Amino acid sequence: MCSPAVSRNRMGAMAAARLIRMSKPVRVASFTFVSLVIAAMPADRARAGDVAGQASVIDGDTLEILGTRVRLYGIDAPEHDQLCRDQHGAHYRCGQVAANALAAFIGRQTVACVEVDRDRYGRVVAVCSAGKVDLADWLVRGGFAVDWPRYSKGDYAAAEAEARGAQSGLWSGRFVEPWRYRQCTGGGGRPNVCSGEGANEQR
Repeated sequence: MCSPAVSRNRMGAMAAARLIRMSKPVRVASFTFVSLVIAAMPADRARAGDVAGQASVIDGDTLEILGTRVRLYGIDAPEHDQLCRDQHGAHYRCGQVAANALAAFIGRQTVACVEVDRDRYGRVVAVCSAGKVDLADWLVRGGFAVDWPRYSKGDYAAAEAEARGAQSGLWSGRFVEPWRYRQCTGGGGRPNVCSGEGANEQR
């Protein structure tokens, strides 16, 4: 995910995400309300990246729906070849774990995405939900991904704090933030080196 600017749809999309994350008794009615609001938006507010359908998981924070590649807003998951350490210090492919967990959670559910912006590669950046669950929040809360404050403005900080406190997923061991890992490999570093202390491990 690279340099998405704040768009005019961001506030509406994040309002929907916050309502989706409400307590269960309020959530169902709120989600229905948000769906109606989005459906009633004027044509000039509609975005080409607003999409719903069956999703294929590309990696831990990227989906493809009806041929549209969608990057989940505000979070970062480990890369597919990134290694993390578990609670026993053993390496495992945390990027693959995140992608597999997301695919298993989504299953055959319909995924609905509201575009927030586009990254510099033209990919849709969106808030996506399945079964009334914000997928980015689910990933961060489960320890499969982390809040990316540079872009999220703290929208998923509480979910990350919960995962860290429970030592869920990534937080049960040690890992390099995905953006630092990409910076290292982009500079020619090998995946095994960039995954560990040689890449300035932060967690």
